[in-house]
Amino acid sequence: MEEDFRRIRNLCIVLMLAVAAIVFTTNDEGGGVWSHPSVANASNASIHTATTLVRWLPMTFFLLIAAQKFSERGAIPMSVFSLIGQRRRQKPDTTILPRELDLSYPYFMGSLFAAGFHSNQGSQTYFWGQFVLLAWALWPARARRFRVLIWLGAMALAVALGYSGVRGIGLLSQASQSFNVQFMQWMLKPKTDPRQSITSMGHIGRLKLSPRIVIRLEPQNGSPAPTYLREASYRSYQSRDQAWQSGSAGSEFEFQNSEPGGVNFALQPGATNQFDARIASYLNGWDKDANAPAGLLPLPSGCSRLEHVPLNVASIKMNRLGAVLASGPGLLIFNARFGSGQTFDSPPDISTNSFDLYVPSVEATTLDRVIAEIKISEADEEHKLQAVQRFFANKFVYSVWQDHDKLATTNETVLARFLLGSRSGHCEYFATATVLLLRELGIPARYAVGYAVHEPSGKGYVVRERDAHAWCLAWNSRKKVWEDFDTTPGSWIAAEQQRASMWQWLSDAWSWVRFQIAKFRWGQTNLRQYILWGLVPVVLVLLFQIIFRRRKRKAAQSQHVTKKIFWPGLDSEFFELEAKLAARGIPRRLGETLADWLEGTLAEPALANLRQPLREILRLHYQHRFDPNGLDEARRKLLATKVRECLESLAHLGR
Repeated sequence: MEEDFRRIRNLCIVLMLAVAAIVFTTNDEGGGVWSHPSVANASNASIHTATTLVRWLPMTFFLLIAAQKFSERGAIPMSVFSLIGQRRRQKPDTTILPRELDLSYPYFMGSLFAAGFHSNQGSQTYFWGQFVLLAWALWPARARRFRVLIWLGAMALAVALGYSGVRGIGLLSQASQSFNVQFMQWMLKPKTDPRQSITSMGHIGRLKLSPRIVIRLEPQNGSPAPTYLREASYRSYQSRDQAWQSGSAGSEFEFQNSEPGGVNFALQPGATNQFDARIASYLNGWDKDANAPAGLLPLPSGCSRLEHVPLNVASIKMNRLGAVLASGPGLLIFNARFGSGQTFDSPPDISTNSFDLYVPSVEATTLDRVIAEIKISEADEEHKLQAVQRFFANKFVYSVWQDHDKLATTNETVLARFLLGSRSGHCEYFATATVLLLRELGIPARYAVGYAVHEPSGKGYVVRERDAHAWCLAWNSRKKVWEDFDTTPGSWIAAEQQRASMWQWLSDAWSWVRFQIAKFRWGQTNLRQYILWGLVPVVLVLLFQIIFRRRKRKAAQSQHVTKKIFWPGLDSEFFELEAKLAARGIPRRLGETLADWLEGTLAEPALANLRQPLREILRLHYQHRFDPNGLDEARRKLLATKVRECLESLAHLGR
């Protein structure tokens, strides 16, 4: 019987795996193997699969509960579900009593739970139907020591509390719906704003950045890793707020149409850059129009083309300052084509009111003093850039700590204190000073923000929050391109690496787990395409056990090894006497007790002399069979002796 239960269990597992595979790979909510999900449905795939699977659990395990109800014992041996119990059962001559499990109540509760996975239609039918079924199921199990009215009162109280809780949760859900968008915008606020970048210049204390991994990059086909990943650039500096703004050009994003096939986007039509990098980044903002995550893409300098962009991306937009804004899944994995040369930034505006040459009047005097110090006002463009690079490399140091003596006074700006006084700061100081200094020298320049790529990891690189960087974009008038011009001392990378904690490996491991979960959640993995093939060996093993597995091995059959469960009293000699009496033509009927059967047998006149000994034997047998203490050694021998004497008497009667 246990073998039959195990086969039914394996069949139920096969059904459950089949349902999970079919739902997971073909559900409309999240998209299947053969279709591509929309943005609105991309995050619902796993949830829809789980809820559908739970709803089908009562049907997938119906055969098991049906087998229990139609079995002789009305329960299932625990060894069917426990490998340890199964191994114990396989040991010969075991004295361990088998344990059994009644699945009726667990199956009943699971069915109610599965029925609860449905859309809310505003009715209370499910709640009251669940109450009726629970009352029906609990009625036979009620404590008899309490009156029926007390039991009904307790049930009424439980129903009232349950109804109040359900009603309260519904009202809370309705009240919170109007705040969902605002809450998501607050939780998923973008790391980089394409319109404005507020620097930390002028703040005392240590600039704190997290070691959390935010970008993963892997060069493709032998390509080198890009030095920078730029997210945005800005043109207008506000000295009072120490903030950079993009101006009107940074606020105007235009939609980019994909190429035929929907997975490639040309940022610079006609460009044929040879380098390729696979980039995975999180979208930490929120697009109200698409009702989906959104964020700026970190792109290599000279990026001309996005390839293998997932089809569940709602939109790709770009502005004239080299920023690309994407909305779609929370994790975006794509290929970026890049190389040296032209970028998709707009050329500089060299008019009278040019943003790319604008210097705040409050900073002009300081910049002129610096130009006089390095004596490059009459040099050509190339020599000006070299002189500025040497000036910052030789006379400045990198520091994330700003003390009180480095703060600006009432008669000077933060930038003036940096250039003429402290000459120590982080990348925002160097980038801001470099942009304004080049502009004062007549070279168009812009302020860029993004990340530096320098930390290898496996076949690629990881980029952390502390790798966030700011640098200058300088216009090369001879080549007519924007070029990265970074004057921050190279020691800043080593300084950031020294700040790494000894437990960073642990956070990196957790970050990798989160990354894999995010890939699965946002449909950035091929798992769905192979899940059916992955289940094939599991199903084959289970089917083999159901159909082809024999109950006993041939070796065990040849040795006639029998595995018996020891029940107390099974070795009683009374059973031999029972068989002898039944052979006289009075067999024991089904359901008839031994006492009733024996009294009927003793009605035969020939057995009149055996009535008293047989009654004594039955009493000793019952004690040996059902008394927890059993029989002591003397009474056990007495039972055997009396049975032997009765058998001899029956043998004489037979003659």
